[in-house]
Amino acid sequence: MSKISDIHAIQVFDSRGIPTISCKIILDDGVTAFSMVPSGASTGTKEALELRDNEKNYNGKGVLKAVSNINDILSSIIIGKDPNNQNEIDKALIDFDASIDKSNMGANSILAISLANSHVAAKTQGINLYEHFGNLYENITGDSIKTSIPVPMFNILNGGEHANNNLDIQEFMIIPHGAKNFSEIMKWSTQIYHNLKNIIQDKGFSSAVGDEGGFAPDLNSNEDAIKLIIEAIERSNLKPGEDINIALDCAASEFFDGNHYLLKGEDKKLSSKEFSNFLSDLTKKYPITSIEDPMDENDIDGWKLITDQMGHKCQLVGDDLFVTNKNFLKQGVEEKLANSILIKFNQIGSITETIKTIHYANVNNFKSIISHRSGETEDTTIADLAVGLGVGQIKTGAPCRSDRIAKYNRLLWIESESNNILLNE
Repeated sequence: MSKISDIHAIQVFDSRGIPTISCKIILDDGVTAFSMVPSGASTGTKEALELRDNEKNYNGKGVLKAVSNINDILSSIIIGKDPNNQNEIDKALIDFDASIDKSNMGANSILAISLANSHVAAKTQGINLYEHFGNLYENITGDSIKTSIPVPMFNILNGGEHANNNLDIQEFMIIPHGAKNFSEIMKWSTQIYHNLKNIIQDKGFSSAVGDEGGFAPDLNSNEDAIKLIIEAIERSNLKPGEDINIALDCAASEFFDGNHYLLKGEDKKLSSKEFSNFLSDLTKKYPITSIEDPMDENDIDGWKLITDQMGHKCQLVGDDLFVTNKNFLKQGVEEKLANSILIKFNQIGSITETIKTIHYANVNNFKSIISHRSGETEDTTIADLAVGLGVGQIKTGAPCRSDRIAKYNRLLWIESESNNILLNE
């Protein structure tokens, strides 16, 4: 059985030009694999800690401390281990860090090793990464899972922390749920995306894009963004609500002042109940089937209110609320907060913990959505993760920019090479 013989990390750069970690694992038989760690701009306060240098270089965003932790400390813990023992490796790293939020070594350090290890383990077995993730799920949880191609949420119009405009809602997304396969999904989504660009330009707005590739025009209201998307869908000869649904990521923590939701672009100051009603009214007017972070992560009463009001008819996704943490998700299940969870492995810091969180969601009838971060890389791991764990949904930005397109292209290859893996229904 092959053993890990060397681990080496370096500082590289994400899609924003901000430092992040790339990690290489080498086995004693010469097999190697790489990983790169993403980073978020709109982050929950309960996320595992992303270790940064906090020095002059790179405005404090350097990750040389985290890189050093891998090369000089964590590598010695892992060298000599069997890469197929993902659970053992992740546990060893987590136990050595010995903090609640992985602040001693950095969640980005631990995740870099965890990700690279999953890649090299798949190589040693001669299987696809998504197959390996499916096997890991069964090994870690004791339950089997059916692989499937996920339906994406394409973030085609950006606001909030992802854009320099006056929109408060962070992401306006399309869900091509009516497509028969992933190839058709890409055909439809790119048509809508380019028609949206033309519409925006025809109306005299800027067609510059935000962090995730979506357009970022200044508009009079958040509802105007939805109207533009509806127009783009119809111009593409597709039917809103039948072929294409709409999803929102409010990222409400970014405009909550502790008491009210401040929609500065619309000069509105709303209570939790008023903001819930605001979102409910939008779902009545437009085919909105999913809303992420509609309330602040600490507005528990607001979450209870909106879940009671809309949870039976709309996917309510906890991102900042749960931060891919099984313990926080357990609280949400018990208190009936949300009905879905966003999965970002850098929020928790290891593949094993990510799988355990998804499993807990599955057994409690919560839906899971695998997600990128706004600071992305060319690493395509999340595409394989979504397929291998059969979660059915993925968020990885607009059909634009190589850091986003890389994930979609990977899904196209999986569909092309695996006729038995069908689009999730």
